[in-house]
Amino acid sequence: MQISSPHSFHIPVMGIAFTIDSPIKVAHFGINSTLSIIEDNLIEVMRKYYYQQNNETYVPISPKEADSRARRITDYLNLMQRIVASKMEKLKTSAFETGSDIAKYFEMLPDSSLLKEKYNEWFSLTDATEKETVEKLLRESLVPGSIEVNIMTKVDKDQLDKNKQPIENGSDAVTALKGYADCELHNSAVVLSAGMNPRLYNYMERFSAFDAYELGGFHKKVIIKVSDYRSALIQGKYLAKKGIWVSEFRIESGLNCGGHVFATQGLLMGPILQEFKEKRQELQDSLFELYNPAITAKGKPRFEKPHPIRITVQGGIGTNEEDNLLQNYYEVDGTGWGTPFLLCPEATTVDENTLQLLANSKENDVVRSKASPLGVEFNYLKGTTAEKERLGRINKDKPGSPCTEKLLESNTEFTKTPICTASSKYQKLKLEQLKTLNISKKEYNQQVADVLSKECLCIGLSNAAPASYEVPFLKKLTAVTICPGPNIINFSKTTSLCEMTDHIYGRNNIVQNPNRASVFITELRLYIDFLKKEIERTASPTTRDFKSWEKFSKNLLDGIEHYHNLVANYILGNRMQFEQDLEVAKIEVLKVREDQLEIG
Repeated sequence: MQISSPHSFHIPVMGIAFTIDSPIKVAHFGINSTLSIIEDNLIEVMRKYYYQQNNETYVPISPKEADSRARRITDYLNLMQRIVASKMEKLKTSAFETGSDIAKYFEMLPDSSLLKEKYNEWFSLTDATEKETVEKLLRESLVPGSIEVNIMTKVDKDQLDKNKQPIENGSDAVTALKGYADCELHNSAVVLSAGMNPRLYNYMERFSAFDAYELGGFHKKVIIKVSDYRSALIQGKYLAKKGIWVSEFRIESGLNCGGHVFATQGLLMGPILQEFKEKRQELQDSLFELYNPAITAKGKPRFEKPHPIRITVQGGIGTNEEDNLLQNYYEVDGTGWGTPFLLCPEATTVDENTLQLLANSKENDVVRSKASPLGVEFNYLKGTTAEKERLGRINKDKPGSPCTEKLLESNTEFTKTPICTASSKYQKLKLEQLKTLNISKKEYNQQVADVLSKECLCIGLSNAAPASYEVPFLKKLTAVTICPGPNIINFSKTTSLCEMTDHIYGRNNIVQNPNRASVFITELRLYIDFLKKEIERTASPTTRDFKSWEKFSKNLLDGIEHYHNLVANYILGNRMQFEQDLEVAKIEVLKVREDQLEIG
């Protein structure tokens, strides 16, 4: 039977290390969370750590062993399942008293939860038999949160055999998927992010783990992170044709999020959610039309109606009012709260130094950078040990990083075999090339800055867990990179898990910034800034550029109009400020548009 979380929020994947063990921390409280499984060397470190913590015998899986990457992932997830199951059993037998885990489980539930109502009712009962009956019912009703795994589809470098030939089904994303498909997790999900990867999606078809065992029932569900409706429809149809059902589309803001940013063409969150709201049934029916014939052709039982599809949203949510608006007005099934949880050690893993850096961060400390070797912009916190290390190497005239993990090797500009643009090898070759080019000083300086901005994310985003648990990962490479969303500046202190859930459900308020703009206004401002910088960095704009900017600005204006309609149809706390912010943004967009029309 399919088990649903008693909570209306989930904790999305963050970096590589920051949620690497979040399910162990929060699943027994019924909270869904997502870990990255792309970095198997870190997973091996965590395997050793948690085998020892769980008093089990740790047997190393060497990278030289056959199928080591997939086996490491499988075993870590199986270990995680055992730990969560053990915690769940202990929780179920703990006493109904203040401070116990079972009391914490019920107290963190939303006030609208029937389970919480029953728990509160238990305290008022006086009849011993009735009290015992209700207590038994409550204990039996406890369910764990889902253990979700994230695969960034674009991190899919081929692995080569001894003859330097690609190993069949041996690429990074494909082996990560195999590791997950082969594990013993149940009531879990794989979250696919960063766009469609046909090779990976085709490989999924091999595994019965993703088949439905009943209507809406999957031991291993498929979730796709998308930026808009079109992306959901295209990817959903691609998988449906293969007999794979997408159980959830996880909409994420293109810019108002942590990590890599994938900007839309000026489409804002409100209009995107409105389209999902209006076309939800159409989406479900479109996928079912392809899904049923596909499973029938494979000899699997067909279904009389579509499996349910959840629509959730994440990116910059910071208050209970916003959470309620998203669920009540846009009718999403749940919300993702990521960045604020970086300040909650009970849920995520961040080393002490970086934790303090997050707590003290101000508006100008979180920037959209070119730090990622993937060539995609990246929300980045300044002042980290990784940034200091990168700048220190530059000052010593030794730019770039040693490339030990090789997950982001993709550049063949100077070599036949792909190398990483953050590596010292690439940066040395690129900087030498730039000196030979006949370009202006301004363009030369910009290109040099772009090259030197690249940072080793494989290690930087992995080091927080080894640093926190004082377990070895890579010798002399201990620097940490962190990639919060802009929302981090509104939270200025570490919090407990109870404090965070109370904030989400409106029972308290931990936002420290009294001037915090709404999630929609913040995203709008980010998109205006994005457009301005795109225009600024284009030295010789073409007709195509002008058309693209025109479409971008039109979408922004349409989004502003949508939010004016939202204000007219939904009661907002600070309506006057919201409308003022919209008007200021509209004037700014019109000014940008006017300037470009004059140039064009």
